[in-house]
Amino acid sequence: MINSYINGLVSYAVKKGLIEEEDSVYSRNRVLALLKLDDYKECEPKELELHELLKGITDFAVEKGLLNDSITERDIFDTELMAIFTDRPSSLIKKYNELYKKDPMLATNWYYEFSCNTNYIRKDRIAKDVKWKTDTEYGTLDITINLSKPEKDPKAIAAMRNAKVSQYPACQLCKENEGYLGRLNHPARGNHRIIPLSMEGEDFFLQYSPYVYYNEHCIVFNKIHKPMIIDKPTLRKLLSFVDYLPHYFVGSNADLPIVGGSILAHEHFQGGHNHFAMEDAKPIYEFTVKGYPNSKLAIVKWPLSVIRVYSSNKDEAANLGEHILNTWINYSDEEVSIYAYTDGVRHNTITPIVRKKNGLYEMDLVLRNNLTTEEYPLGLFHPHPEYHHIKKENIGLIEVMGLAILPARLKKEIQLVEEILLGKSDITEETEKHKDWIESLKKKYTFTEENVDSIVKEEIGITFGKILENAGVYKMTDEGIEHFIKFTKAL
Repeated sequence: MINSYINGLVSYAVKKGLIEEEDSVYSRNRVLALLKLDDYKECEPKELELHELLKGITDFAVEKGLLNDSITERDIFDTELMAIFTDRPSSLIKKYNELYKKDPMLATNWYYEFSCNTNYIRKDRIAKDVKWKTDTEYGTLDITINLSKPEKDPKAIAAMRNAKVSQYPACQLCKENEGYLGRLNHPARGNHRIIPLSMEGEDFFLQYSPYVYYNEHCIVFNKIHKPMIIDKPTLRKLLSFVDYLPHYFVGSNADLPIVGGSILAHEHFQGGHNHFAMEDAKPIYEFTVKGYPNSKLAIVKWPLSVIRVYSSNKDEAANLGEHILNTWINYSDEEVSIYAYTDGVRHNTITPIVRKKNGLYEMDLVLRNNLTTEEYPLGLFHPHPEYHHIKKENIGLIEVMGLAILPARLKKEIQLVEEILLGKSDITEETEKHKDWIESLKKKYTFTEENVDSIVKEEIGITFGKILENAGVYKMTDEGIEHFIKFTKAL
């Protein structure tokens, strides 16, 4: 039986162009070596999906005692299986660059498909994500319940108590991850390959996110492990990236806690080939800034506070972005609870996003503030407590643009809430957090088997819109817009 799985995997690799037919025997023998087998009999290959082939072989390895039956150890093992069929970095880079010379989109299309075919992007897990769209006054928001990241494995957590402590690689973004075996507290990266590029004289690498929250979700990270910072050089790098891949957008998480990303220790950006609702946000107030003749600006209708810059000149766009950032860093407006500093601690920064459209650089600068108060200890411009039953985590770059990444717990909790709304069960300890929301929904709707799921999901999408409003420093009200315009007069 195991031989048919091995043969199926080799056959898959040939079909996907990962290896040539002439590599088949060699590759099969490497799989046999990994399985500690010294015998093989020819047989028909299993015609299965990649994840099913890998599961069959990994199940055999578990039964043979080659690894423990935990998610983490299985991931390490099946990644090593795929590493056998994953080309060396030099060959991959050569292929990518050849395609790039013809057309940048050809290069990224091929590289993305390669990342899927080698199982670096685990498409079977991503397919489990729950996704839908919700229409709001700000446009159509994308809602996802993230199920693609494996949950913490209790067996791996227990085993980590005795695991050797390692600082290599320094973080999950570092270039040293390429080809790394992985360990109980660090993901396997044997099939991971990265593309070098240069931005503003600094060495960077391009890769895809293994979790792919949206189409061709890529990460661009500095060769050097150095902290995130938002400044003029950062803006220039973002502008340079859309010169390099004009069909992609790129953006950066903010560089302060609460409003920043999860990895602030390593400079990186996120981009991809995707259209977000934010991109369609319409101008509600247009203006110019003296000294920047090639640039027009606008406040756009979006729940977060966005200044959009349209510029035909990259240098000018970077200079203008820096001017807006520096003005915002030191700007306070106590009437709307915006404080630049408290006790010498800075609160203001931006989340920048760059696109290239119709020959112009389009740069969205999202004003952020990480002030905490007694009433809002997690952040004044952060999801407020009444929405924590849906989402409590920070609002980062991806969500700023209108894509909700909601916690995996919601998949089960939605089902339980729907049963309560249909009168099939009562509120339990697990659904207590949703009690007020459930009561408000009962007053608003009459639920049936046919409509309950669509209504609950619609209401979650509406709640996400309100969460984004929480993160906006200027609210989309007459007063908020008035104060936002007041800030633009300071530029």
